[in-house]
Amino acid sequence: MHSSPVKFLIVIDSGGAMVARLFDADRAHVIDMDASTQDVVATIEGVVPTHSGTAPEWDEALAGHSAEERAQAQVYALAF
Repeated sequence: MHSSPVKFLIVIDSGGAMVARLFDADRAHVIDMDASTQDVVATIEGVVPTHSGTAPEWDEALAGHSAEERAQAQVYALAF
């Protein structure tokens, strides 16, 4: 099965645990993983996040998160 490349990585609180949520360019969910893993740390190294989890373009993708979680989310645009 072919999946779209990951374009966005969002580090967000999910019920007390920090989760890295990965999305493609259309903001379709790809996978979730523990945000403290070495893979996540290496992927976001040197990338400056925005705190735009409350932006309207993330409404559908982050619908399960509270307004506070979304406001604190770190959104990384990846250049793969």
